[in-house]
Formats: sequence, C-alpha cells, structure tokens
Amino acid sequence: MTNIEFVMDCMKKVKAGDPVYIAELAKKMAAKCGMDDKKSRAAISVAMKRIMDQGLCPNLRIYQKGIYYLAEKTPFGETGINKEMLIQHKYLTPAIGYETGYTAMYRFGLTTQIPGERVLATNRAKDCQRLDKALGVYVRPPKVKVTAQNKIYLQLLDVLELMEKAPVDHSDPYGRVADIMIQYNLKYSVLLALADRYYQQNIIFRIAHTAAAMEG
Repeated sequence: MTNIEFVMDCMKKVKAGDPVYIAELAKKMAAKCGMDDKKSRAAISVAMKRIMDQGLCPNLRIYQKGIYYLAEKTPFGETGINKEMLIQHKYLTPAIGYETGYTAMYRFGLTTQIPGERVLATNRAKDCQRLDKALGVYVRPPKVKVTAQNKIYLQLLDVLELMEKAPVDHSDPYGRVADIMIQYNLKYSVLLALADRYYQQNIIFRIAHTAAAMEG
C-alpha cells in the first residue's frame, strides 16, 4: 500500500467536518509500517499535498497547517470544519481543561441566561485570559494544573466563586450545587482542600452552604 492509498483509506472512515490531524495519521502509519514518527509525519504531509494537488479527494480541504477536513455540499453552501471538535482537542481533552465562567453556570442549571461569551480554563493557556478569535472562545489558565482527578472540582469551585456575581436564578442554588456533588460523587474534603489552597477564603462559606444543603 502506498502512502497515498493509506491516507485515502483512512479518509473513508472520516465524517464530513471532523478534523483530520496529520499527527494522528502519522501515528497510525508509524504503528502499521514500523516507521519513526518524524518519517511517518513527513510521508503523510507529502501524501496529503499530492492528494489535493491531483484532486484525488475532491472534498478534502485544509483548515490550517497540519489540520484537514472533508467538506460537504448542502443547499446552503459548503460545510466547514467542526469547530467544537477543534476546541475539545486543543483546549479540553484529554483532561487538560474545562468550561468555566457563566457558561459553566448555565450548563449546571444555575442560570437560564445564555452567556454571550464562552470561557475555558485550560493548561494550554498562559499568563492571562485571551480570545482565540478563530474558535470564538476565551481561554485562561486554571488556578492549578487540570488533571482527570481535579477537573470537576475546579469547575465547581469556579462556579461557587461566581455565585455572588452571576445572574443566578435557580430557586435553590446551593441545593443545586449539592446535587452536582452527589451526581459526580465528589468529596467535600477534596473540595475544601483545593479551595483552601487555591481560592479566596470567602469561598469556604459557600462550600459550607453547600454542605448544609447536602445534609438537608
């Protein structure tokens, strides 16, 4: 199987709009052919260029260097790349970030007001909050490095931190937070430890209100 045939075979399994990463195809080729990552990446890049130059896959599009996708024609024009998948890959998975701000409050059911801005706390962010114009999201560094173990705790603590500022319209907001803790099987001791180390002290009172709601 030639490199072009390998790529074309992989593309048969891709849905329209889904991002196709050169790096991921290179890993598959390396595993299948016993090549090192550098050589397989170069081979995939050359194959992709030839496929596009020769029109072998007419609906193949390049989004940016290293990222491709398959377009699809609709009555409203040609579809683009799935930006939600790009956001997930770049900022959130695997366990490197989470939704925060008013968006998290909305998703947790604490407010019915749809946020105008989407904010992500992610290990990929540097010193301060900034706008990723291409993806339409704000990214900021988390209080502490996000891991699979602390991700939901940090998200909930961010929500508690916003409770006095945000337009909360749930009839029992602390009861709702308590329900979230039960839903995700969160430990009160872990929440307190993270709050004490990385958040302002007034958040402890909000955790106490949540504990009271859990007892109630």
